[in-house]
Amino acid sequence: MPQSTVSVVDLFSIGIGPSSSHTVGPMRAANAFVEKLGKLPATVRVELRGSLAATGIGHGTDRAVLLGLVGYTPTNTSADVAPKPGDPIPAVGTIDGPDGSVHYELVFDPMPVEQHPNCLLFDAWGADGNLLAAQEEYYSVGGGFILDREGMAEHHNETGVATAAHADAVPYPFSNGQQLIAQCERHGLTIAELMLANEEAIHGRETLNAHLDAVWDVMQECVAHGLKTEGTLPGGLNVRRRANRLHRLLTAEYQASTARGLDAMEWVNLYALAVNEENAAHGQIVTAPTNGAAGIIPAVMHYCRDFMDDFDTQRAREFLLTAGAIGAIIKTNASISGAEVGCQGEVGSASSMAAAGMCAILGGSPQQVENAAEIALEHNLGLTCDPVGGLVQVPCIERNAIGGVKAINAARLAKLGDGTNIVTLDDVVETMASTGRDMMTKYKEASMGGLAVQLGLPVNITEC
Repeated sequence: MPQSTVSVVDLFSIGIGPSSSHTVGPMRAANAFVEKLGKLPATVRVELRGSLAATGIGHGTDRAVLLGLVGYTPTNTSADVAPKPGDPIPAVGTIDGPDGSVHYELVFDPMPVEQHPNCLLFDAWGADGNLLAAQEEYYSVGGGFILDREGMAEHHNETGVATAAHADAVPYPFSNGQQLIAQCERHGLTIAELMLANEEAIHGRETLNAHLDAVWDVMQECVAHGLKTEGTLPGGLNVRRRANRLHRLLTAEYQASTARGLDAMEWVNLYALAVNEENAAHGQIVTAPTNGAAGIIPAVMHYCRDFMDDFDTQRAREFLLTAGAIGAIIKTNASISGAEVGCQGEVGSASSMAAAGMCAILGGSPQQVENAAEIALEHNLGLTCDPVGGLVQVPCIERNAIGGVKAINAARLAKLGDGTNIVTLDDVVETMASTGRDMMTKYKEASMGGLAVQLGLPVNITEC
């Protein structure tokens, strides 16, 4: 019987900022739509619904979906491709790309559809004016994952939250934390060993290792680029990059004195800021598991690299595989989409995954790893998604720094315990899903509540 499983290869994908659900997902949806047509249409009408409309301008959704129509993908697009991030994009015009030119019309409708808050509708016509497709539906369900109408109906689980998955026979199937721990105990495996066997069954060892190594390489490159880049982030908030200055300050302090107490946490903050400033600048990052929370796992991995012994390529793979198992559980049973469940689904999930990965590196048992993941997610419950100005900058960038430190604390706290806990990971995941359902829409990436409104900076929505 085929086992439906979310793959670590999909959870950690290499793409562009600033949002996995609002930038990467829509670009992939446009790619999929044109691929389904079998040819480049002459004219396309794209309707962005719900959260994609409400914060689409700030998240670059319009740019992403148009570039996706003409052959750009999240892995071959850069901030230098026209239209550049922040450039005004007219509601009607022509877009050029590797596959040719398309005349387009963009429609922004903040009224969500019933199935999911992130919906795209495509209509297409040929050069002769004949209709090629009408109201083709795609949903960006978080982390860059997309579903079409049929996929949405098939994978919309009983919690009322959408997921996406492979259907492959894996040797150690699991869909929740209890099943994962049971499989580890039954077969005498660590979580990373179990995930390795499952992922090899799906992708093969060579492809899997190449992807995990590329993910770690891009994370390190992203941090390095973020540390050396100065300036102001695009979007109109005039947020200044801080990572470069902080890096110079920390380097000077370390040259002047020996490391003290919690100085390591300053570096965790630095690494997270560097990644999320790159994300806000539409640079290349790794969805981990989303763009809005992309700095947490790299920051914790850099902490392991710099402040722990023997963190090599193999240990990086172990970290990512362990974190991926937790991410798969959360995505299957709740959501990693800020538009669906708030920031608890993004920063909360990333913090939980990072805590699990680090606990494994510390030598934690599967039970301790599950406990670490539970602690980190539990203490992000109820976190709202209220990006100021519809941009992935305030409070998102600092929130990643806090999430990284929280993950390290959760990992170390769990490692000091014996793996027993009153509240399980499954309990917290279910609570996160139900909290997300109960959370008011204005606190879920709509920029209509919380800090976004408190600071008096409304989202710009194209009139239509």
